[in-house]
Amino acid sequence: MIVSFIYWLSTVLLSLLYFASALMYIAKGDFVRNAQAELGYSASHLVPLMIVVKILGPVAILSRFNVALSDLAYAGMFYHLLLSALAHLGVHKPKGTIPAVLGLIFLAASFMTQNAVRDLPSPYASPAAVIQTPLN
Repeated sequence: MIVSFIYWLSTVLLSLLYFASALMYIAKGDFVRNAQAELGYSASHLVPLMIVVKILGPVAILSRFNVALSDLAYAGMFYHLLLSALAHLGVHKPKGTIPAVLGLIFLAASFMTQNAVRDLPSPYASPAAVIQTPLN
């Protein structure tokens, strides 16, 4: 029961983080481009692609219509969040790492508990929690 709660809470929070980020990319495109420029990135043409990725990643994890695609979404989110945190640290803006660190925590909790909750297990996550019953 607690594992199921941890999985769904962490997965929903991770998804909300990504959906909110995608919404910010849509609503405040100029702000996002300026923020990326401050981090040393001038790839403003990637913003539309990132909007799509930030929506499809959580959808793949939540729907889990394909386990391999779900695992790929977890991996992509891991690298995205890690690189985001490192980019902010690289320009000496540690407060900017807070969403990425929270995302990494949510991601780890979701990934490590997914096999205990989902019907189709991921071969890369930890085995499903074993429910032990006392012997009579």
